[in-house]
Amino acid sequence: MGDLSRRDFFKNAAGVGLGISFFEPIFFKRGAATAVSAGLPVIISSGGHGIKANEAAWQILSKGGNSLDAVEKGANVIESDQEDMSVGLGGLPNEEGEVELDASIMSGPDRNAGAVGALKYIENPCSVARLVMERSDHVMMVGKGALRFALAHGFKKKDLLTDKAREIWLRWKENLSDKDDWFPPKELKEEDVFQTYGTINVLVVDVNGNISGITTTSGLAFKIPGRLGDSPIIGAGLYLDNDVGAAGATGRGEEVIKTCGSFMVVENMRRGMSPQEACEDVVKRIIKWHGGKADFQDNFVAINKKGETGAASIHKRFRYAVYNEKGNNLYDGAYLLD
Repeated sequence: MGDLSRRDFFKNAAGVGLGISFFEPIFFKRGAATAVSAGLPVIISSGGHGIKANEAAWQILSKGGNSLDAVEKGANVIESDQEDMSVGLGGLPNEEGEVELDASIMSGPDRNAGAVGALKYIENPCSVARLVMERSDHVMMVGKGALRFALAHGFKKKDLLTDKAREIWLRWKENLSDKDDWFPPKELKEEDVFQTYGTINVLVVDVNGNISGITTTSGLAFKIPGRLGDSPIIGAGLYLDNDVGAAGATGRGEEVIKTCGSFMVVENMRRGMSPQEACEDVVKRIIKWHGGKADFQDNFVAINKKGETGAASIHKRFRYAVYNEKGNNLYDGAYLLD
């Protein structure tokens, strides 16, 4: 195919294509931040809120701190921000109006991991995941057991459902049927409902070349109680190898679980792909399995041992933040579909 027909078929971060053909390779437009090494340390975080997470993590790194402390501090800032409705305090609830949180953490130097799932009442689930990793011989705790473990270590129970999140949940509940007795709350803008979901990954390579990562989320809005997505699953929502790099996923967790997405990104880097190429390869795999179409979003971010970064998603409007010696900058990720 010539260049003109390629532009008709393939999407990139600057233009709009018409679809995906599997008779030809699938191409992404690489962003300015990808595959660029600016020395260590380096932080990459997913989403627009990654800027805030990076700032907090950099405070640790700039004082000689390690990668594990940095990713926890960065993630805590977003978890405790009640205006951010994708994680922690203020996260959108399950179908019963209860906030359930999932998180995972990995430490490269000692090759260890911890996770919590369906955790209620605790504002900073990634910190509980760290305790699971460091203070038990388990990797994952869920539900009431995870809550008891958190309380035993001094965490305090807190109502995580904010007024705004409650109003959005009530609107969703009322609109499930036009034949029930529920009336809607005051009018909310559509974007209040549909642009307040997500997850955050925070990945760090510190000045010593050690890698740590966190993925934390309130999960799919209005999910069935007890549902776990990819975020607390090592190898799906988060994976790293201190000899290679790290990757994290956001978006439709069920699809990431089916592909072992973050693990595959890291394995791609192990085989010699750049972080950008590694992320794109997994996105292409997901799209191919769905026949070139997707009514869901998945996003991947990655960093390798040298501090090179990459990011790719199924649909456009995915953003990520990179903090290195060049500063803390927000970028548009490469994508395939509208």
